[in-house]
Amino acid sequence: MSEGNKFVIRRSFEELWNKGNLSLADELYTPNYEHHDASSPDFGRGPESEKKRAALYRTAFPDLQLTIEDIIAEGQTVVARWSCRGTHKGDLSGIAPTGKQVTISGVSIARFTNGKMVEGWVNWDALGLMQQLGVVPELARTKAAAAKP
Repeated sequence: MSEGNKFVIRRSFEELWNKGNLSLADELYTPNYEHHDASSPDFGRGPESEKKRAALYRTAFPDLQLTIEDIIAEGQTVVARWSCRGTHKGDLSGIAPTGKQVTISGVSIARFTNGKMVEGWVNWDALGLMQQLGVVPELARTKAAAAKP
């Protein structure tokens, strides 16, 4: 079962997120799928929530590419450590396109029931994204600027 669940995660990253096949969410997520990610808007539950989440980021970063760096499965749980790159060419929750290329990393944990994701937790470098977009100053630069007489 663990290998099958890892395959589902790979499909989610490659087909849904990288290629934008949003309808695939109906196949990969349970109707009551619950997503936990404090850095992203709450889109509710189920496959529709994942479609909205992917659409948000794919609109902001049309060339979005996620890469699974490590994937580990134990029983009904899969953990994926990933990296992501893209160019900010569309609105991101009110942040106008900057044209900047970004690279971030994160970890996703998915719990499965009958071969579908029923719950997911994501922790990613949202601060790093905001710094790369120029929305939040980088701490090192802020400290250096404050130290100047």
